[in-house]
Amino acid sequence: METVFSGIQPTGELHFGNYLGAIRNWVALQEKYRCFFCIVDYHAMTQNYDPAEMSRRTLDMATDLLSCGIDPDKSVLFVQSSVPEHAELCWILNTVTPFGELARMTQFKDKAERQEDNINVGLFDYPVLQAADILLYKAKLVPVGADQVQHLELAREICRKSTARWGQYFPEPQPLLSSTPKILGLDGQAKMSKSIGNTISLGEPDDVIRKKLATAATDPQRVRRKDPGNPDNCNLHSLHAFFSSQEQVAWVREGCASASIGCLDCKKVLADNVVSHLAPIQQKRQAFAASPGRVEEILREGGRKARAVATETLAEVRKLIGLWS
Repeated sequence: METVFSGIQPTGELHFGNYLGAIRNWVALQEKYRCFFCIVDYHAMTQNYDPAEMSRRTLDMATDLLSCGIDPDKSVLFVQSSVPEHAELCWILNTVTPFGELARMTQFKDKAERQEDNINVGLFDYPVLQAADILLYKAKLVPVGADQVQHLELAREICRKSTARWGQYFPEPQPLLSSTPKILGLDGQAKMSKSIGNTISLGEPDDVIRKKLATAATDPQRVRRKDPGNPDNCNLHSLHAFFSSQEQVAWVREGCASASIGCLDCKKVLADNVVSHLAPIQQKRQAFAASPGRVEEILREGGRKARAVATETLAEVRKLIGLWS
């Protein structure tokens, strides 16, 4: 089986953007590939954070991933910092990564603008650690969205640079491009982000989900109930595509375009479907919460499995590049 690697930062509970954009795909991939799914806490350290909260956020993220269907019997679920070989390989790859390539990374520029008081070297070096994450497990496939293609292309370039300097060892990772469009937040303007406050978390109570959807932005053309709209300009219509039946999606499209239904009608159907969809995920989450040590043990076992692969890779790499051991 070909190996897939993907990671997610420990931001606490998953929200719709994470779930629809990545995690649903992860669940499907584990049926076809040898998957390593990593909670990347080293990456999270490049932003301002509360050290007292990091461990809780990591466990919350792991709990949500398991509740969504990540199966530790089919995949390796682990925490990045439990495998220190990630950091060692990152340093080795730093020595073949061109400074100019890192300087061109748009995500670094964007994040630097958002945290002007903390433009750290780790933020700049983030893509090299990301390359190390992938290459450490010799992953051939990496599920990515459109906004991550640049980082993966750099990982491929780093792989080629290492081959040119030390000889062929790492397979060049290929993208598994997601067909899921960018999930906008409830404001309909920006990508879902907890820092902006435009998200719905998977663990939200039903009444909170309904309230958030009821106040979410829709097609700006529909100022009044009788105004016809364009479903393609409505962010909530894109959510219907995930949570509603084909018949309901067709009903929403026709009703919006003809103004035969109002936005509140559309939102009520969506809310009913979202609540129904999330119910089994929330039930699983409650079961994990009732056995708090279970998630920790899954992560420890995942860390042991991941490190067994990582130590073998590093031993071979150290020999290849001429380090004394």
